Amino acid sequence: MDIDIIEEDENPMLHRTDVRFEMVHEDATPSRLSVRDSLAAKLNKDSDEVVVHELDTKYGMRKTVGYAKVYDSPEDAKDVEQDHMLERNKITADADEAEEEAEEA
Repeated sequence: MDIDIIEEDENPMLHRTDVRFEMVHEDATPSRLSVRDSLAAKLNKDSDEVVVHELDTKYGMRKTVGYAKVYDSPEDAKDVEQDHMLERNKITADADEAEEEAEEA
């Protein structure tokens, strides 16, 4: 899967960058999580800082256009994003709470 960044818009008020991207893939449309991980690697970010909002593949094509929000930190993503988008991208507050409890023990 090859990802090309089409457009990046800084949004300093929300501590994020809005990213439009295009990718070419060999098989079926990749999963949201694999796109998130690949995009995070390309942008040198942690995968918890990337929230993929939209993936659009035209029927019969091997090209997908998408939209993602790249935050400065996972906490910024949790403060701004809606719960259902955090769940779709597997960014949950429960996982962080479990980690904090493990560190305290």
